[in-house]
Amino acid sequence: MNRNGYIVLVAVAIVAFGVWLVYPHGNSASAAQLQPENAELVREGMAIYSQHCASCHGERLEGQAMWRQRKSDGRLPAPPHDATGHTWHHPDEMLVRITLLGPQSVAGAGYVSDMPAYQGILDERQVVAVLSYIKSTWPSDIRERHDSINSQARP
Repeated sequence: MNRNGYIVLVAVAIVAFGVWLVYPHGNSASAAQLQPENAELVREGMAIYSQHCASCHGERLEGQAMWRQRKSDGRLPAPPHDATGHTWHHPDEMLVRITLLGPQSVAGAGYVSDMPAYQGILDERQVVAVLSYIKSTWPSDIRERHDSINSQARP
């Protein structure tokens, strides 16, 4: 195989790996289901949230002020994760993907955000724990609506 053949082979391998990372595979879909009734997981998630998320999204999940208005750098402030925000508008799988791979994994490479990708910092189980903690704080009607969103998103 010549040099160009190797370059094409490496490029295909990189793209395939990227697709593998972004799209659900194996039992990932079941692992990504939030478990707000799992008290141990929720406690773990609360501790991880305090360490990694609260500095931007608030100790009480309240988000940053004026979170719907872009800052002078074009980026949006961190949204709340309580019932007043839009977190519950997205299915579990998307929330896990955004947290692990960054908002660009869903919104596209051109989307600018202060939110980092947490892959390599947190594993999927830890992300599910954080998101389970967040969901555990929502009122029952919001949790039911989120469950409905999940049902519609899963095949």
